[in-house]
Amino acid sequence: MAEVLVFHHGHGLTDGVRGFAERLRRAGHTVHVPDLFEGRVFGSLDEGMRYVREAGFGTITARGTAAAEVLPADLVYLGFSLGVMPAQKLAQTRPGAQGALLLEACAPVAEFGGAWPSGVPVQIHGMDTDPFFAGEGDADAARALVETATDAELFLYPGDRHLFTDDSLPSYDEQAANQVGRRVLDFLDGVKQASTT
Repeated sequence: MAEVLVFHHGHGLTDGVRGFAERLRRAGHTVHVPDLFEGRVFGSLDEGMRYVREAGFGTITARGTAAAEVLPADLVYLGFSLGVMPAQKLAQTRPGAQGALLLEACAPVAEFGGAWPSGVPVQIHGMDTDPFFAGEGDADAARALVETATDAELFLYPGDRHLFTDDSLPSYDEQAANQVGRRVLDFLDGVKQASTT
C-alpha cells in the first residue's frame, strides 16, 4: 500500500480533510496528516490566509517539510489548496517521492527549481471556473506541468467552487468530490502496484 503525507488547506486541519484522509486509510493506505496551523482552524478562508500571512508562507511550508523529515522517503504527497505548496515542493525536491496529488492548486514547476522529476507521477484536480484555481494562474501552471512531465494528469470539474473536496465546508460539491476520491484511490493503487513490481 502507498504511504501518503496530506497537507491541509487555508482553513486548517478541518473535519473534511481528516475525513478525506480516513477514506484513504480505509482503502489500506498509510496516511499522515500534520497540522501546519498548530491547532488553529478558521471559519473563513480570509481568516486562515490572514494567519498564513502573519506566520509567513515560508514558515507554513517549512512546517510541512519538517513533517516529512521524520517519515520514510518513499511517500506520495497530497495537498489541498495551500497545502499544495509543501506537497509540490517535496515531490519535486525530496528524493524518493512516489507521486503527488495536487488538489485545487498548482504552482509553476520553476517555483521549486526546474523540471518535474522523472518517475514521479502527478495528478492535479480543480474546478474550471474556480476564481482561485482558474483565475490566479494555477490551471495554467497545471497545464504546463502536464505538457512537460512524462506521467501527469489534469482533471477539471465544472463549477466555480474552491475547496469543493472538503465535506465540512459550504463549498463542498459531493459529485465532484466523489470523482476526485475515486481518481485519487486509483492513482494510489497504481503507485502501490509500481512499488511492488
